[in-house]
Amino acid sequence: MSVEQLMNPQIDVWSTETILDRTLSVWDPRSECRFVVARPSDEPTLWEEYLEGALAGYRKYGAEKALEYRRIQAGDTTALFFVAIDPNGSVAAGVRAQGPYLVADQAHAITEWGTDPGAPAVRRMIEDRLPFGVVEAKGAWVSDTAARRGELVGALGRIATFSMDLLDVQFMLATAASHVLDTWRTTGGMVADHIAPVPYPDDRYETRLMWWDRSRRRGRAESMQLAQLLLTTSRPTPSAGIATGTGGNVVRPMRSVS
Repeated sequence: MSVEQLMNPQIDVWSTETILDRTLSVWDPRSECRFVVARPSDEPTLWEEYLEGALAGYRKYGAEKALEYRRIQAGDTTALFFVAIDPNGSVAAGVRAQGPYLVADQAHAITEWGTDPGAPAVRRMIEDRLPFGVVEAKGAWVSDTAARRGELVGALGRIATFSMDLLDVQFMLATAASHVLDTWRTTGGMVADHIAPVPYPDDRYETRLMWWDRSRRRGRAESMQLAQLLLTTSRPTPSAGIATGTGGNVVRPMRSVS
């Protein structure tokens, strides 16, 4: 993934706090789940359910180190999180977003590459994109018992890209094990092929760096779903309102990448 051009960004200081003023939600017909997006402090019950599901999912593979449960538990390192609510009212999947970043060292990818030879290239890619806005997707999980698990995996990745719109940035990064790369590619993610994978959290895994670019056009269905999310007018609660319930404009100078 090489940079084609920069388009003279206006490098301003922006707030990382005033990012979402209410809980939002949208129905996903493919997974038959309602996705809810909120700040941890606004929906503490849902946040706890997200954490419980993430911990169970990561523990199943012996990968708790990658989740860093104690560090993220309070919610202050998470800008927003998404959860999928199934027809029974249970949290069936989730992912969280960190950022927007002000410096590259805020990105967890820097820690994951550590002293690896590819670390300088990871840092350069992040620093190159900071003026345009960068967030990082972390802690994605999907329940093994979800009725439409395949569809839910795809929906989670697709809807996670909405964090770029909600947080007013052009780029989202994530680190992913090799076995899920094809799934994330279907959501518009591009692997940084020139950066070799690292064995994170341990030697059982080959972790790669991926990027999403908000300036690349989404499909019609995704665009309509984002519009529906942004048009949420009622604030669901972690009870019946979320299971049955249904924005903000964002502008930043953009650049193209390949």
